[in-house]
Amino acid sequence: MKIVVTGGAGFIGSHIADELVAGGHEVVVLDDLDPAAHDGIPVGLSPSAQYVWRDVRDPEAWADVLGGAGGVCHQAAKVGLGVDFADVEDYVGRNDAGTAAMLRALHDTQFSGRIVLASSMVVYGEGRYRCGSDGLVRPGPRRLSDLDAGRYEPTCPQCGGGLVAESVPEDHWLDPRNVYATTKLAQEGLCNAFAREHPAAVVTSLRYHNVYGPRMPRDTPYAGVASIFRSAYARGEAPRVMEDGGQRRDFVHVTDVAQANVLALINEEPAPGPFNVCTGTPRTVLEMAQALRPSGAPEPVVVGGYRLGDIRHVFANAERAASVLGFRATVTFDDGMHSFSQAPLRESSVATSSRSEVREGSRHRPDRP
Repeated sequence: MKIVVTGGAGFIGSHIADELVAGGHEVVVLDDLDPAAHDGIPVGLSPSAQYVWRDVRDPEAWADVLGGAGGVCHQAAKVGLGVDFADVEDYVGRNDAGTAAMLRALHDTQFSGRIVLASSMVVYGEGRYRCGSDGLVRPGPRRLSDLDAGRYEPTCPQCGGGLVAESVPEDHWLDPRNVYATTKLAQEGLCNAFAREHPAAVVTSLRYHNVYGPRMPRDTPYAGVASIFRSAYARGEAPRVMEDGGQRRDFVHVTDVAQANVLALINEEPAPGPFNVCTGTPRTVLEMAQALRPSGAPEPVVVGGYRLGDIRHVFANAERAASVLGFRATVTFDDGMHSFSQAPLRESSVATSSRSEVREGSRHRPDRP
């Protein structure tokens, strides 16, 4: 099957392209090498995929790549909390306008295959919490006065008491707490609207939890926390862990994430709707920083503080993905973190100064594996 992978030169997209190529599929990557994430063409791209260096918002790019495609795997996005609210237009433009342009192209070509969207756990906002007195409750945004005082745990909005965090199922409420999260929820909404008007197409939204592994971008405001910590260790520095380090997340290896995408694209039975892509086993951010520490490196430092767009706990229920999609993560936390602690971060084979040469819509196949 011919499958278009947007953002297929990126961290997750390149692993998906590898898995699809290994399965004998024809893979066309559409990627504009956003300078916020790339210094040029990354090393390690599959030489068996075809690459079109264009923006997903370019209608002519879609006219070039869609013919004969049976699947579209939409990974292209601006990720992370970014620098500050000044990033808002770029997030909305790349994530939401980019998705809209893709869907318009699919509409115009009467696409009837599968669409897999890279969504995110951030659509949930704060995770799932239970109060001993009031049951399942929905905490509001954390108060600045509490954060400034180092009180990081949400409290019951009804009685003010303590809460117990639980794993989040896909039918949990959606409450994005920052710009990036809001754009991811909008992407899901746009794809769902397309599916309602195009019943022959199937949309699967994969809500990634904290993805890590080889080819992560180096330390930028848009990198994931695992990459930020890994970059600190590579510089010989202690990673700085915010709050008290007790924030719980579900860290899932990129090869498992790639496998979830492949299942959604090629399973005999289509799997519409959202799925958590996770391990089902939460860990704290401090545990992750410690697991990444190379021998002889400084211990991570808990520095307190906070970022307004962050939430305290969000970790996932993995059962729907297992029962419907047939996906279970196979890379353990210890094995994955150990291998990532020694894996190279993203490198480029084409320098930034040559970027204009690859942003004119050229097609190529890399000459190195």
